[in-house]
Amino acid sequence: MKNNIFIFIVPVFFLLLGCNRKQHYVGDVENPVFKPNTVFKSYEDLRSPKFEHLKRKYQLDTIFHGEQDELKRILLLRHWIKTVIKIEDHSEHYSGEGYAEGILDAALKGEGFHCGHFMVVQNAVMNAYGYVTRCLGAGPGVNGGPDGHHGINEIWLNRYHKWFMSDAKYDHHFEKNGIPLSALEIRDEYLKNKAVDIIMVKGPDRRPLEVDDVLGTSKERYAQTFTWVEWDMYNNIFTVWPDFQTMLIMYDDDYFEKHTWIWGGKPHWAYNTEFLKLVKDRNAIEWTPNTIMSKVQINNRNARIELTSDTPNLKEYQIKELPAGNWHAVADTLNLKLTRDQYELAFRAVNLANVTGPEHKIFIDSK
Repeated sequence: MKNNIFIFIVPVFFLLLGCNRKQHYVGDVENPVFKPNTVFKSYEDLRSPKFEHLKRKYQLDTIFHGEQDELKRILLLRHWIKTVIKIEDHSEHYSGEGYAEGILDAALKGEGFHCGHFMVVQNAVMNAYGYVTRCLGAGPGVNGGPDGHHGINEIWLNRYHKWFMSDAKYDHHFEKNGIPLSALEIRDEYLKNKAVDIIMVKGPDRRPLEVDDVLGTSKERYAQTFTWVEWDMYNNIFTVWPDFQTMLIMYDDDYFEKHTWIWGGKPHWAYNTEFLKLVKDRNAIEWTPNTIMSKVQINNRNARIELTSDTPNLKEYQIKELPAGNWHAVADTLNLKLTRDQYELAFRAVNLANVTGPEHKIFIDSK
């Protein structure tokens, strides 16, 4: 895949070429693809003191014991949620009023909760560490068959440059060729061949399962849960609780047009309401947090580099010169005097939790 650098080359006058001055140009580089956020309206504000309070109160830093790998940290945090909260799908009363801290307090006293509570807690815990996380609902939606509803999350993986579905209730996710899958990717695989080509894994050690040892459900049946998926448009449920807004996003593809999501024996409640937004552009759902797009303009011996990203809680951009430079902060616009024949630069976005996004490279050469 070619990079997503927009290149504007200003011609150098023949008079200068006649003076044996080299002309610089931007070379091709393989960069992570930038997909802008066009439909999701908010995200958690990491400046909220609620996050530091959450981490201190439950001593969350002790859970990953200095682990630096992003995915492993996330899976250790998810496993802690699973060990703290027991499953109780049917209760006359749930404590905590749906707030992450209240749920955890009640869970530590032995109270059980359903999938939506696990989803709310996972959203708070992952965002506390700067991992962009969103809330989802899903269901098989079969008329006369399985039609329940399940609350889960998707978490953005910077290393893999993708979203992955994370189920805190069962400590699960799906993978294909070692790559964690998003909800839509699981859906693709189920609709293609009932998830034959993917694996269901459990826990921080990513243990493969054909049948879940707690849920008692096969990989195929669990993957069927993602036949229908809804995303919350407003992803700030923790920091604004209880004053959060409800708006659901659904992917309006051919399957959606030809089928109906059945939940509780009836079409999903959001059909034909103001609370449903249909999105035909899959890229809008799979937008890419923390990912940089750049514009490079070269004029004689000067390069102007402009950086853009959709980075929730952006702290700064950073730059280093390859292959062995050190990272340091840089503005979103950089004017570079071209005194050498070649420049190989790397940029990244850093959020307020010091989580770094995928590297974006720019190569400037001369001829």
